[in-house]
Amino acid sequence: MDIRNKNLSLFLSFLKIGLFTFGGGYAMIAVLERECVEKRQWINEEEFTSLVAIAESTPGPIAINAATYIGYKMSKMLGALLATTAIILPSFTIIFVISLFFDAFLSLEIVGYAFKGIQVCVAYLILSAGIKMLKKMKKTKLGYLLFGATLIGMLLVTLFSVKLSTILFILTGASIGVACYVGKQNKEREDKK
Repeated sequence: MDIRNKNLSLFLSFLKIGLFTFGGGYAMIAVLERECVEKRQWINEEEFTSLVAIAESTPGPIAINAATYIGYKMSKMLGALLATTAIILPSFTIIFVISLFFDAFLSLEIVGYAFKGIQVCVAYLILSAGIKMLKKMKKTKLGYLLFGATLIGMLLVTLFSVKLSTILFILTGASIGVACYVGKQNKEREDKK
């Protein structure tokens, strides 16, 4: 595929993702995976899982971070610019048009029902993406430990209505992962002696 076709494909793919995915970055994860991993094969499953973790833990919306990374991987700076622009263009246009008619738009009863329907779909997309990532996660003791600790932590936070940032969960998981890595390296050094 020549560079023009690759860039056009990149732009149109992310434009489609931005246009047909409601609910923000988390809802886009399943669509991003289907388009970029399964259909286009721009990245593999393992790289996608890592991409989601990195895009979640860096500043900015997850979908934009993912689009920028994949665009850069495919076609350097131009690819990053095309993918990022394409994924935000539909949302920007829709919000801009809505802002022109905001009061009249919100007063329409059909709009309220549409948003209720969209909320159900967004919850499904987020759950679906999480389950798919969980199934593809490497089955290790560390993976089970982190999953269990995160699940228990999130349930406790939800039950006791404590407000904690998701960043805290991410940093805690990263710290546990680094501690396990250091422990593994120390054990290997000890075994070599």
